[in-house]
Amino acid sequence: MLGHGYTHSFVETAAAAVNAGCNLELSYGMRDNVFMRIGEALAAGNDTLEVRGAGAAGAAGRCRSSGRRRSPQTLRARVRPLFYTRLRLGEFDPPAMNPYSRLGLSEVQSPAHRALALEAAVKSFVLLKNERDTLPLREPGAGRIAVVGPFADNPRVLFGDYAPVPEPQYIYTPRRGLETLVANVSFAAGCQEPRCEHYAPAEVAAAARDADVVLVCLGTGMWGTGAVPAALPCPPAGNTLLLGSATGIDVETEGKDREDLSLPGHQLQLLQDAVR
Repeated sequence: MLGHGYTHSFVETAAAAVNAGCNLELSYGMRDNVFMRIGEALAAGNDTLEVRGAGAAGAAGRCRSSGRRRSPQTLRARVRPLFYTRLRLGEFDPPAMNPYSRLGLSEVQSPAHRALALEAAVKSFVLLKNERDTLPLREPGAGRIAVVGPFADNPRVLFGDYAPVPEPQYIYTPRRGLETLVANVSFAAGCQEPRCEHYAPAEVAAAARDADVVLVCLGTGMWGTGAVPAALPCPPAGNTLLLGSATGIDVETEGKDREDLSLPGHQLQLLQDAVR
């Protein structure tokens, strides 16, 4: 609200948020936030914490005061569902009654959980096109596979905004995953980062030249995959092109908008070079 000019102080924002029904804040710290100003807003107003509107007066002038004894009825109404949820989650129960208290660090990245995560990933992929039943790749006939692009073997750019920070040994890039097949895998990034400002076309052409399958790993940034032209050169006879897309936060993320959805930098040229 402050950033958009709707309010002019944390105290005013606290009152406006509580009046609007907000009862939870995603803050940036325990000191400089709106939540810690709720008490001040309550002291400056009355039980409803109603805000008059933006003015030059201080917070006390913007939070209505009726002269009555101040009773935080609205604030209690906002807090009630939060504590009700915490009660249902068992946060106030003795540890022996809470089954989650028995979970230890051994549960993190356990084989069973990793197998479940793999199953969820496989079942959640969206396959847009599968001509000639190319997928799934079968190990005996996989042949020579080329995996190219800035997202082919860079663990850092495989995660979007608000993603966890996983241990490197648990990250399977496209290149690492394909190398588990019984196949000859060649790799060329072409450009090291998603912006793809410095492109090495020769290494992409060399990796894809004699490949039976070419996997091109491109992307733009958080939530987006970039616009791929409908008309692309067909791969040479006998070759197969698989186009993959990834995320990352280098090009776009929260607070970093883009003017278009085109593939950034030289990524389109990389794609065209890979299918020649």
